[in-house]
Amino acid sequence: MTKLWLAQEPAADEMLRHDPLALITAMLLDQQIPLEKAFVGPYRLAERMGVQRLDAAQIADYDPAAFAELYATPLAIHRFPGSMAERTQKLARAIVDEYDGDVATIWTGAKDGKDLFKRLSALPGFGKMKAQIFIALLGKQFDVRPEGWREAAGVYGEEGSLRSVADIRDAASLAKVREFKKQMKADAKAAKP
Repeated sequence: MTKLWLAQEPAADEMLRHDPLALITAMLLDQQIPLEKAFVGPYRLAERMGVQRLDAAQIADYDPAAFAELYATPLAIHRFPGSMAERTQKLARAIVDEYDGDVATIWTGAKDGKDLFKRLSALPGFGKMKAQIFIALLGKQFDVRPEGWREAAGVYGEEGSLRSVADIRDAASLAKVREFKKQMKADAKAAKP
């Protein structure tokens, strides 16, 4: 496995490498904030919870108000701490209920890329694009490659693309991904009447 360069904080990137719940939680958080803030979020959450690894049952069962406070404590884990704390708990509950708390079985138990996409897109907070990007991230940086994974990841699975977090390996690739996202936002804005 290659070294991760997502949180851009060595201890947080190491956690993402070894804690599947931290990785999928970071992907959930990756919206409306800089991606490195999203990917350092699970590390900050674990620090505030006083744990080394995140546990889906512990998160799902955490008092919602106290959990939201963990997200809101300065520096807040997310720009929208209340709603993202709630989404994190819903994600954790789905992992407990559907996968017995073992998030990695979402991908280790998938029959193929289509099945992996179906499993991910059924999770709270994971629409089509987020599921595709996460499949690309698993395939490109974690060697999780069920048959048909590139097709399931859509354009994010393309070899050599620089479209998403799945493609970030260093400062240069981060800059190119940011450039791509900026262009996508500009194109979307220009398309509005």
